Amino acid sequence: MTRRLSLITPSGRLTLGNLLGALRPMADAAGPDAFYGLSDLHALTVPHTPAVLRARTEEMALLLLASGLEPATLFIQSHVPAHRSLTYLLECVAHTGELGRMIQFKEKSRRVGASVRTSLFTYPVLMAADILLYGAAEVPVGDDQRQHVELARDVAVRFNTTYGQVFTVPEAVHPSLGARVMDLADPARKMSKSAGDDHAGSIYLLDPPDVVRRKVARAVTDSAGEVSRDEDRPGVTNLIDILEACGGSAAGLSGYGALKSAVTDAVVAELEPLQKRYRELAADRAYVTEAYAAGAARCREVTAPVLAAAEAAIGLA
Repeated sequence: MTRRLSLITPSGRLTLGNLLGALRPMADAAGPDAFYGLSDLHALTVPHTPAVLRARTEEMALLLLASGLEPATLFIQSHVPAHRSLTYLLECVAHTGELGRMIQFKEKSRRVGASVRTSLFTYPVLMAADILLYGAAEVPVGDDQRQHVELARDVAVRFNTTYGQVFTVPEAVHPSLGARVMDLADPARKMSKSAGDDHAGSIYLLDPPDVVRRKVARAVTDSAGEVSRDEDRPGVTNLIDILEACGGSAAGLSGYGALKSAVTDAVVAELEPLQKRYRELAADRAYVTEAYAAGAARCREVTAPVLAAAEAAIGLA
């Protein structure tokens, strides 16, 4: 059975896009070789407020459970020390030149326009450690992460060649995608969990019905007035995609008012059981703590031999 690893960074609030495009496919693919984590270490690469990071991590931890993911598959990255330990060993074989070529580092550095954290520069090595610790032969990624998997491959090959065979060399593969949900205010880009709490284009998983209704009502459409898919009308197409992903249908709908009303009803119905389960979990923190503790223990058991082999190969043990 193919081992699956997927990490979500608590850098914002989970959206409808995360649910339909990622969490639902993750739940469908769950099994004994699935490892789904909250990559809180990744959130440290940019300025952050510790209390906000803790709150976001806690909220996401509950939402992953509420969305139907199996408790046994879940863990929090920082609770598995091997991620940090292997990162340093891999930094000892990674080269500054290849890290400097990372597109995401260049783009984020350019946006900041000032000195950035060293961790942003070395972040791809942490991502490589995430991958190599679990011996995943195939890593499902989008095009924006493909370069990071290539670095993981290069580092694994270099380590194996220099110090002896330790790591499985991964291959990047295109995942079977769930629904692609675009921003309601700017349908040219994906709905983002990092856009900000008050962003009108993102429907967050904990948004109450009245907020969902307001955001959908303000969603960008066009002047055509026809409820049909068209690549030149991304706003309307996005609303139809959301409606169908939530179990509804645009058949027979006439006008954008009817479309937005149907989308609102479908989204509210989709989120209602998740939000109910979230409230139940929030009232039973002991269960949540135990679930993630068990997940972390499972990950430590899996990653410990890999870290030990790397330490021995490089000369530390």
